[in-house]
Amino acid sequence: MTIIEGKAIAVRHEHIDEASAGQRIDNYLMRIAKGVPKSHVYRILRSGEVRVNGGRVQQTYRLQEGDEVRIPPIRVAEPTRTAPAPVGNALPVVFEDDAILVIEKPSGKAVHGGSGVSYGVIEQLRAQRPEARMLELAHRLDRETSGLLIVAKKRSALTALHDMMREGRIEKRYLTLVPGRWSNPLQHVKAALYKYLTAEGERRVRVSEEGKAAHSIVRLVKRWGDYSLLEVELKTGRTHQIRVHLTHLGFPLCGDDKYGDFALNKRLEAEGLKRMFLHAAQLRFAHPLTGEALAFDSALPQDLQSFIDRLDAGEKRHG
Repeated sequence: MTIIEGKAIAVRHEHIDEASAGQRIDNYLMRIAKGVPKSHVYRILRSGEVRVNGGRVQQTYRLQEGDEVRIPPIRVAEPTRTAPAPVGNALPVVFEDDAILVIEKPSGKAVHGGSGVSYGVIEQLRAQRPEARMLELAHRLDRETSGLLIVAKKRSALTALHDMMREGRIEKRYLTLVPGRWSNPLQHVKAALYKYLTAEGERRVRVSEEGKAAHSIVRLVKRWGDYSLLEVELKTGRTHQIRVHLTHLGFPLCGDDKYGDFALNKRLEAEGLKRMFLHAAQLRFAHPLTGEALAFDSALPQDLQSFIDRLDAGEKRHG
């Protein structure tokens, strides 16, 4: 839809393709008419000015492929122009078909723009693939976390993936290094997590009964004198879940600049670990549209593997 400042756009008739099928009509209108206030979108839906296949629909109506949507004239302010995301280097693709894309996200890159970041992985992907009708994140990874990330290429796949996440049908496992000697081969961590803002306006999470239920399964992979390599399986997907659960137990992630041991982090940086040690290493799930069993593994990136090699070498020297 063309958006022109100060002009009422003529009535449009949009045909719904496969990429938009499954999306709610209110979300569809807000997506194609960026800058239109939500209140205006809901008003034109209530008034019946928006029609689907000639009839009125509720705001909760989910579009179907082949639907014809009548969109009335909409007057909006000119959108703020932002610099397009640079195309950049191609992100490593682990798997791709017509519905989903699984990529390797590098550490230090946000998954999307916002909070002081002008663009992220999803904006870069869209710049690299201008022909793609749809590219949407199915889940998120923290900026410093590396590893496997799922992107949906169809609305039906995105909806199914979100349902699967909610129902715990996507197995996600991470590798992390913590200071100290973790003792249990396997440990279930169930502690509710509460999101809040600091006085400076930064987002943080803490263990609190006021929060939402969160469940992590921690497995010991390897142990050195002063460090333990852990695999953490997420049964829920709360913000900063691994970082806060392990810090709560006295094992902050090495290199974590929000919840970690800051004095230790400075020493680790001098020894070669210059970022948080957290890597999304495994994904196991059924394909959202075909049901095919999918399994993906991602090896530790070189910066993290080099630090592990250093620990191994130190143990041999002292062994």
